[in-house]
Amino acid sequence: MEWVIKEEDFNVPIKSWCAEVEEGAMLQAKNLARHPLIFHHVALMPDCHQGYGMPIGGVIATRGGIIVNAVGVDIGCGMIASKTNFSAKDLDKSTLDDILTHIKEEIPVGFKHHATNQDWVGFNVAPDIEIVQQELESAKKQLGTLGGGNHFIEIQKSSTSEELWVMIHSGSRNFGYKIAEEYNKKSIALCAKWHSQIPDKYLAFLPIDTIEAQEYLVCMGYALKFAEANRDNMLSVVTEILKNVLNCEVQSYANIHHNFVALENHFGSNVYVHRKGATLARKEQLGIIPGSMGTPSYIVEGLGNPESFCSCSHGAGRKMGRKEASRTLSKEECDNAMKDISFVGWGKDRKGQIDLGEAPQAYKDIDTVITAELDLIKPIVKLQPLGVVKG
Repeated sequence: MEWVIKEEDFNVPIKSWCAEVEEGAMLQAKNLARHPLIFHHVALMPDCHQGYGMPIGGVIATRGGIIVNAVGVDIGCGMIASKTNFSAKDLDKSTLDDILTHIKEEIPVGFKHHATNQDWVGFNVAPDIEIVQQELESAKKQLGTLGGGNHFIEIQKSSTSEELWVMIHSGSRNFGYKIAEEYNKKSIALCAKWHSQIPDKYLAFLPIDTIEAQEYLVCMGYALKFAEANRDNMLSVVTEILKNVLNCEVQSYANIHHNFVALENHFGSNVYVHRKGATLARKEQLGIIPGSMGTPSYIVEGLGNPESFCSCSHGAGRKMGRKEASRTLSKEECDNAMKDISFVGWGKDRKGQIDLGEAPQAYKDIDTVITAELDLIKPIVKLQPLGVVKG
């Protein structure tokens, strides 16, 4: 842990594994420390940066209610990773590019969906709640799609054994966004109705004994299952591609979430732990902490540190926003950062300008992040990127 602060008007202290927290994220952390539902302390992971209402890379526990924006709009966003029995030494660039081409042909990215409905047993047991039913038909074509932003599919190699790995970052697609949007509106309305004393309207909450809170938990749980199935679906596609091209076997490793809320016991109390851009890191639990598209990622093992509510970072964390990156970075320096990694090049934003928002330089140094949380996790495998498909 880097530091602890508690100001006079805080209900709880802030404990940070991030040495220098940007101004916007710090303001959000202080608002959380003043929140009427907050329990014990606010925990900031080393990848902490400003989010919507609550910092991304933040962990809080509450009693008596759920803060929708402390989970975020991409409910169930997370990681899946698998290793193969194929040596990266035997993979030439032409074959790697062929694999990436097959992936892009078979897995829709960005705003693209499948042309036909996808099979998943979960569609048959969807909650009979309006927002879920409203999105259900669309979701049948979204299952097995990557999405945009920082979502990715990477082909990687172990830095020690040279084993080839696959890593995928994606979430619940439009399900998570619509559920968060719906219940955030309801939380704002309820807090206004009851004149709740909250430090920021973006930290409105759903009292746990309300129908709205119980519905949100059901919807969120369903979005988590969908997100997990979404990653499984894409991994199955990539696995078949690797088997066909490389004649290798793929061993599933871990499938985890980093945007969710769960009822857990901490410091002697049953509380609702919100992890927004943070990963569960119970003792000996496997985790995945990716870097940027041009830097290493880590497979880790949790140490179960109670001070972080048994959590760790979910990635490297941004050091500049997407617009700032596109405004201040040059294509040449970003190309140079990706010179040894196969990828399709930079996309365009809605104005048709080159989008450098996912360039490696837009993110914090992953090794610095890992070093800052060695009391939370133990690194198991360091993975170097070889090729990447971005959303």
